[in-house]
Amino acid sequence: MTKLHSLTHEFVDFVPEQLEPGTLYVSIRYKSASHLCCCGCGEKVVTPLSPTGWRLTYDGKTVSLSPSIGNWNLACRSHYWIERNRVEWAETWSRQRAASGFARDIADKQAYFAPTPIEPSLPEAGNVKRTPLLTFVRRFLKRSAK
Repeated sequence: MTKLHSLTHEFVDFVPEQLEPGTLYVSIRYKSASHLCCCGCGEKVVTPLSPTGWRLTYDGKTVSLSPSIGNWNLACRSHYWIERNRVEWAETWSRQRAASGFARDIADKQAYFAPTPIEPSLPEAGNVKRTPLLTFVRRFLKRSAK
C-alpha cells in the first residue's frame, strides 16, 4: 500500500463505478465527494457535502474538504485532510476518540435539523391601540409563561 500525497479532482454528475486511485470525484448534483482511500487500501470513501457533513472549497484550480477524513470503519483506519489537492496525513484516533467524534456528529446533526421554536411576539404597547382582544391575548400569554 502506497500512501498518496496529492489528488486530482474531477467534477461529475455521477460517480463512476470504477474509481481511479488519486482522483477525487465531486458530484455537486448529488452533494458528495468520492475517492479511493488515500492510504492505498483500495476502499471507496464517500463524503456527503452538507451543512452537517463535509464542506468542499474550490478555488478555481484545487479542491479542499473539511473536516478531516477519518476512515474509522475501514480496516486501515486512515486519517487525513484534503487541502488544495494535497493529502495531509493526521494521527489515527483511538476507538474511544472516534466513538466520541461519531456522538458529536450525531448531536450536531440533531441540533441543526431540530425545529426552531416559534415564540409569539406582540407589538409594543405604545405602537398599537389596545383592544379587548389584544388585552386578552397579553393576559393569556403572561399566564402561559408562568
